[in-house]
Amino acid sequence: MTQSPYRPFIPNPEQMALLPAVSGNTINGMGETQFRRPARVYWHDPDTIAHGELQKWFYTQDPDNEAINHARAARSKVLAIEVPAVTGEPLQQPVEEWSRQLAAYANTLDLELFGITAFKPEWGYDGVVLDYKWAIMLGFAHDYEQMKSAPEATAGAEVVRQYGRATKAAKDIATWIRQRGWDAAPHAGPLAGPLLMIPPALECGFGILGKHGSIISKDYGSSFRLACVLTNTPLAPTPYQADYDVDDFCRRCQVCANACPPEAILPKKVSVRGKNKWYVDFDKCIPFFNEHFGCAICITVCPWSIPGRGVRIVEQLKRRAQRLNA
Repeated sequence: MTQSPYRPFIPNPEQMALLPAVSGNTINGMGETQFRRPARVYWHDPDTIAHGELQKWFYTQDPDNEAINHARAARSKVLAIEVPAVTGEPLQQPVEEWSRQLAAYANTLDLELFGITAFKPEWGYDGVVLDYKWAIMLGFAHDYEQMKSAPEATAGAEVVRQYGRATKAAKDIATWIRQRGWDAAPHAGPLAGPLLMIPPALECGFGILGKHGSIISKDYGSSFRLACVLTNTPLAPTPYQADYDVDDFCRRCQVCANACPPEAILPKKVSVRGKNKWYVDFDKCIPFFNEHFGCAICITVCPWSIPGRGVRIVEQLKRRAQRLNA
């Protein structure tokens, strides 16, 4: 199979001089067989994490890039939007009515994926207390034509644009809930916030974790971003619907692994904080990520990310399973 034209990748010595003594894989819990809550490794306040100087260095790259700066300027307007305080007495109505109204409102917003799942404290970062019952998950698909240029600035700007959409929709939903007397806390990237977003999105049925460490949706592949709204508003969970065999596909597919310039995508699952899962080597990934606008190669080349391809792959996997069972 075709390998990355960016190999061999030799990281910028200036960046490598900023590496901390501790491995990002160690912080993430790679190889650990016992459960623990996640620790902050990247996309947090840089002054509070071991890799903070690397994170700061990321923002010094190509500071005059027009596409990136335009996208960041647009997103900054969304970041400035203030979510109003909770007003009035909490609206009391049946769970089914809450869920129906919320889903109907979400359907009017600029988003592609919506789901509700019961919040689990294990999703919060170590030391964080989140007193919420529900996680409302939102997904925002990239423009595939823009992402095809990854790891160039055009793709990086598209990622920034989707983070802006994600922030806006999360704030809109939080506002809608607060106007009905209930608290709601919106969270969107690129800063990681107080919790992991992939686990609750998996619980909502957005897709299944792929070899490249991102969710694979049958409709949008891996080319989408996430946002979350935490609340205690009475809700009902979204039925889980992701029933296609991504594991079998990823074990046989080598597209993302061959396309990864620093060869960071592991060939087999490993134990991470007590759970056997696909994992991307953080220490190998982050230098290329930092030097190339956030990279995004692996999620873009994933066969599932090609528009319209996912549904056909699901049918192919079903036929394969039927043949094997026969």
